[in-house]
Amino acid sequence: MAFSAIFTQKSLTCFSSFPQTLRRTNPLLPPSVRVVRAAAEPEAAAEKAEAADSPAAAAKPKKPVYSMKKGQIVRVDKEKYLNSVNYLSVGHPPYYKGLDYIYEDRGEILDLRIFDTGEYALVAWVGIPTAPAWLPTDMLIESESLKYERM
Repeated sequence: MAFSAIFTQKSLTCFSSFPQTLRRTNPLLPPSVRVVRAAAEPEAAAEKAEAADSPAAAAKPKKPVYSMKKGQIVRVDKEKYLNSVNYLSVGHPPYYKGLDYIYEDRGEILDLRIFDTGEYALVAWVGIPTAPAWLPTDMLIESESLKYERM
């Protein structure tokens, strides 16, 4: 008892600068946030409810319209590809023969997407052991059909 009476918080001056309400928190847990509702929020909620009842809000967003379709057989236009950013980013010399299969063989469109830079198709070459590639649809040429059987 004498020991605890000697060492109180008032007697230790190094603790006098810390507030009494300071508590330890776990740094791994996210900080707690308390939601405070503004006075204008009930009006905004009422406007949202009215907008949800209108028929325009009930309409689903339109599906994008693609220039090609999945499963279509294509090949790559060599002139457009050699002048594209896609080819320049790889860093192959102009006489590089390792990519001739994309101009000569037929590829199948696996997926179509519209990105910020335009419409792209995921093209896989059947019978060629290589990964599919995303290419812009403007450099793809529609082809008649496969001249070989699928594996």
